[in-house]
Amino acid sequence: MSSPPHGRTRRVDLVRLREKLPAGVADVLRQYERHLTLERDLSPHTVRAYIGDAVALLGHVAGNIPENADVGRVDLTLTALRSWLAAQRASGASRTTLARRAAAARTFSAWAHRAGHLAADPGPRLAAPRPHRTLPSVLRADQAKEAMEAVSSGASEGDPVALRDQAVVELLYATGIRVAELCGLDLDDVDYSLRVIRVLGKGGRERSTPFGVPAERAVRRWLDEGRNALVAPDSPPALFLGARGGRLNQRAVRTLVHEVVAVVPDAPDIGPHGLRHSAATHLLEGGADLRTVQELLGHATLATTQLYTHVTVERLKAIHDRTHPRS
Repeated sequence: MSSPPHGRTRRVDLVRLREKLPAGVADVLRQYERHLTLERDLSPHTVRAYIGDAVALLGHVAGNIPENADVGRVDLTLTALRSWLAAQRASGASRTTLARRAAAARTFSAWAHRAGHLAADPGPRLAAPRPHRTLPSVLRADQAKEAMEAVSSGASEGDPVALRDQAVVELLYATGIRVAELCGLDLDDVDYSLRVIRVLGKGGRERSTPFGVPAERAVRRWLDEGRNALVAPDSPPALFLGARGGRLNQRAVRTLVHEVVAVVPDAPDIGPHGLRHSAATHLLEGGADLRTVQELLGHATLATTQLYTHVTVERLKAIHDRTHPRS
């Protein structure tokens, strides 16, 4: 029998650790979870990540404290936070993971201080290694065109699922939206007069993102010729439906994108986020400025968008190395 994936094992360990936390600590953790869910309106996936790191931190720090302890009784000091990160490093956590967990610890300690559970916030003094910023794999413009042609060929016979798949891939590449944002689109989120979609992004931030003529044609054809064939009595007003009439799920979209890109010669193996990276890269290569791309992608900070400038520079260097006689 094969062993369970590392991520699943960690989730099970965190559940068991949370169950062992003292009552007062567990209550504070529930308050923090409500804060992340209701006040910050974070996605379930993001909340799970924050809570998982908080559980790991509190489990490390709490130790054998009395059952009636609260976070104020736990020694949540700078030394304790550093000790937790050191234990993470010793267990083989990467620089990127350490940086993310340090950020999660700072987020928790800041909230606990504001909520009155900590007399002082040690988080701002907690340093962590800078994560290695790996350049994302992206399609070249000609490869993206081939991918769009491949999915268009599949839809040529008018099969409802194939029509939907074409609209999904065209819209992902045209807008650079996240897969969760795409699956969350409803019928009234599309404005054909302006050719924009209304997107609800991370943290409940709403933005409008334009799309081009090919994506418009694909979406219109899906709605005119394909969607009704998948509608069920209890179907939601979702723009994209699954084969059984429910809202299209993210896993199906990831599988679709991998399969479409796989038919393109020499293309990297990418999913929906790779199409997002590709869209951003091609926008910058076409002359768009960073601020515009930041707004289109819904990045909270410009630093995230700046990663794509490195992608374009790396691609230029690769072309130079391959083609210049004195490279």
